[in-house]
Amino acid sequence: MFAIIKTGGKQYKVNEGDIIFVEKLDVNEGETVTFDVMALSTGDEFKVGAPTVEGAKVEANVVKNGKGKKLYILKYKPKKNEKKKIGHRQPYTKVQITKISG
Repeated sequence: MFAIIKTGGKQYKVNEGDIIFVEKLDVNEGETVTFDVMALSTGDEFKVGAPTVEGAKVEANVVKNGKGKKLYILKYKPKKNEKKKIGHRQPYTKVQITKISG
């Protein structure tokens, strides 16, 4: 059994017990989060929602909130002696899928 969920503008294929990194959610560690299901497969049956499947949901437990590795961006303008080094760390939420129902 698997489901396709949408969060943070991205879609994820998840099974029960999976641990995924999603865009930062406004929840604390240890709390439970519910995602809407866009598609659901139960082995012999496949349901596709428009835009979500009625009555289906995915529950997940928040494991941790954090930031990813630092990425460096270098801006450079030739003949102007202009260089700029910028760093960015994308915030994320690590969740563990506990239950798929529907």
